[in-house]
Amino acid sequence: MKSLFTLLATLTLAVGAHAAGGHSATLAVSNMDCATCPITVRKALEKVPGVDAAKVDFKTKLAVVSFDPAKTKPEALVKATTDAGYPSTVKQVQ
Repeated sequence: MKSLFTLLATLTLAVGAHAAGGHSATLAVSNMDCATCPITVRKALEKVPGVDAAKVDFKTKLAVVSFDPAKTKPEALVKATTDAGYPSTVKQVQ
């Protein structure tokens, strides 16, 4: 049930970003080995100018980030997670 909720929350964030005219990026995040790691990743992403929201899931090791493409790019999101000690790669951009 929890994984279903996580999936729905992730899809809601991505659809909301797209509907609002923004973009969303899904990142595969490495090095998350405890339940508090996603908090660090989320905070690092939220510090990037232009990020509207970030949802990080420990179980799937994915982060879905809604952002303003006029203010930031997916590469900046990858840099933010990597600088925080959690290297990531872009899986999808909408």
